[in-house]
Amino acid sequence: MITQFITMLLARLQVADEEGQDLAEYALIIALVVIAAIVGIAALSGAISGVWATIAGALGG
Repeated sequence: MITQFITMLLARLQVADEEGQDLAEYALIIALVVIAAIVGIAALSGAISGVWATIAGALGG
């Protein structure tokens, strides 16, 4: 989904006449998406580690 969104944005950038303002807006959108992804991954990292620890414990590791 994010890949399609970025592809759409990049395609639009290539045909945009007003490069300056559009480029800045798209850069901000992409930056916000990246920040949201980093925050989401950081928030889930503890839960993922817990799941792996539970699996390792169940397997006797």
